[in-house]
Amino acid sequence: MRAFARALFGRRARRRWIHLILGGALAMPYVFVGQLVVGPAMDARYVFQDLFLQLASFAVGLPLAAVTALFPLTRPLESGAVRWLCGVAPDRLAYGPARSRAAKGRTAAWFTLHLGLGGIVSGMSLALPPFALFLILLPVLARFRAEQLDLPPSLDHTWVFALAPVAGAASLLALAACAAGCGALLARWAPALLGPAPEDRLAAAERRAADLAVRNRLARELHDSVGHALSAVTLQASAARRVLDSDPEFVREALAAIEDTTRRTVGELDAVLGVLRDGDAPGTAPAPTLDADLDGLLRRTRAGGLRVSCDLGVDPAALPPLLSREAYRIVQEGLSNALRHGGAGGRDGDGAGVALRVVRSGDRLEISVENPLTGPAPCRPGGGHGLRGIADRARLLGGTSEAGPAGGSWRLRVRLPMKDPA
Repeated sequence: MRAFARALFGRRARRRWIHLILGGALAMPYVFVGQLVVGPAMDARYVFQDLFLQLASFAVGLPLAAVTALFPLTRPLESGAVRWLCGVAPDRLAYGPARSRAAKGRTAAWFTLHLGLGGIVSGMSLALPPFALFLILLPVLARFRAEQLDLPPSLDHTWVFALAPVAGAASLLALAACAAGCGALLARWAPALLGPAPEDRLAAAERRAADLAVRNRLARELHDSVGHALSAVTLQASAARRVLDSDPEFVREALAAIEDTTRRTVGELDAVLGVLRDGDAPGTAPAPTLDADLDGLLRRTRAGGLRVSCDLGVDPAALPPLLSREAYRIVQEGLSNALRHGGAGGRDGDGAGVALRVVRSGDRLEISVENPLTGPAPCRPGGGHGLRGIADRARLLGGTSEAGPAGGSWRLRVRLPMKDPA
């Protein structure tokens, strides 16, 4: 019984009733236009005095409503009303204007259905409650104002006065049931008539893919720039701490390298965060490239005591800009992996070394980073996303990447086409 009462008078039913009343209000202008057509055609002066003429005016006005539903804002407005008043999930509705012919036809069908059912329920909501109230109060009125009622002889019976309140209550329940049923019908048909068309779903999928690509790019850039900086700064600080008393000159160099690394990382961070802005703000630091920034990257890495040899068999200035930027990030992440897996090593040539090789092989640029797996535990906890980022960069450029242990060494090898991908 409680579920039945909730279905007829609950919050959702009341909201849907309001939605139907709004449909009836929207139908009124079309009904008035229909009266201008029906009145002269039926030679009737007062259309409101005849129920048949009112229904005819209503029937004439609905096709006009279907035509006006082709207005672009109809579907967004109706979708918003259905979401808030009918309880339909937002992802099942389309909020943009209907562009295809099929979508416009479905929108017109929905608008006509909304106004048609809304007009019927609105008319019942205006007529039935006063009539039901009269039936409920009929026994009381008949007792105290019997002479003023002037009922027809056929209704002047005791059983009529006894059943009148029951009929009045039943008519109110019938009105609530009709409103709840029409509201549930509209809520069920809304996704089919106002839902996204295949082209809408494709556009939404493309927007989600673009947003995901931006997020992945941002995460990759942050990992490569900030992650490498943290690894390098940690290694430099660790090396400086070990020789703090015995080699003040090396400590000064390490502190200078830490200062330079952090200052440069702040600039790179500002450039990466520019992805989140509408455009590149004035003064934003440019993305690092292999031509302009490889020497600084090697100098900052060596400042921590790690021995790095570099075999540069290609002119970085001759590389395409996109390839130069991505190659720099790959080298940067490769050196970060060397810091984590190879350890700090010694200084002045002692300890583990890293072999960096950037050469041209035919129409491809080959990048390899190799270091012995003989160092202590990784200097920076975490990680695990760098190699995936390198693989993503290589794939986007049409290249390949491989990484893993080879004998007693850890080897990273990337092959990239020399031309920018289409």
